[in-house]
Amino acid sequence: MFSHNKRLQYTVRVGETNPGLANLMLEQFGGPQGELAAACRYFTQALGEDDPGRKDMLFDISTEELSHLEIIGTIVGMLNKGAKGRLAEGVEEEGELYRSITSAGNDSHITQLLYGGGPPLVNSAGVPWTAAYIDTIGEPTADLRSNIAAEARAKIVYERLINLTDDPGVKDALTFLMTREIAHQKSFEKALYAIEPNFPPGKLPGDPRFTHTYFRMSSGAPENRGPWNEGEQWEFVPVSQQSAPADGDSGMASVQLSDDDAQTLRAMAMRTMSNPGSDPLTGAELGTVGDPETPER
Repeated sequence: MFSHNKRLQYTVRVGETNPGLANLMLEQFGGPQGELAAACRYFTQALGEDDPGRKDMLFDISTEELSHLEIIGTIVGMLNKGAKGRLAEGVEEEGELYRSITSAGNDSHITQLLYGGGPPLVNSAGVPWTAAYIDTIGEPTADLRSNIAAEARAKIVYERLINLTDDPGVKDALTFLMTREIAHQKSFEKALYAIEPNFPPGKLPGDPRFTHTYFRMSSGAPENRGPWNEGEQWEFVPVSQQSAPADGDSGMASVQLSDDDAQTLRAMAMRTMSNPGSDPLTGAELGTVGDPETPER
């Protein structure tokens, strides 16, 4: 059961309207790293979670993300207030009105015309929100890692938005939202490490022949090494065109077929075989008839 409180989780004070900035703020409203995507990701994970502690955590954080959606949507609406009224009431000459909502070199006029200055579920480029942003797979050790990365990406977007404005009130609210991404990362990481063991994700351990192998697939200088591919836990294997397959076999794919299937496939191969000695006249060549550089046949 949900109940809406009319007070925001964090007070928003916008110093002046700015439709261009409002358009950029939509990235955290209807974008892939935005608050709606986070709320839906964690809410659906909570519904399928069997651990009571993680279930509570996911419900708490998903509900807080909806509060953040309300905050960022409120900022968008307030930044659009001036342009919304001018556009709706037509208080300026056409050319001046158009210049006033496009002066920052952005697409805020689209938001004004299509959505009346309200916060639509699109990103800053106008791409509609999609459930494809939700990457839940139903395995806690994988989903928690994805959640940590999602919170990290959202923090970076908030940092970039903070750098775009000099409005103290907007900066303050965005700093709160950015800081909560850090808190959520900590919660998700603690929950991940509370699962013992938590790596590799899932149940199966992996083939020990390849678990500690690093294949150097890119040749040429300089060859950079580090803890990701050197040390006692790594077997460093340079790979070239002459290298044998990792399993030591031929590297050629094979399939076992019934006699009937094998006969049918051979017949199809014979019927569709190309003649390497042919040089047929093509439609593209027919279109160049008369071209002095085209040889006659």
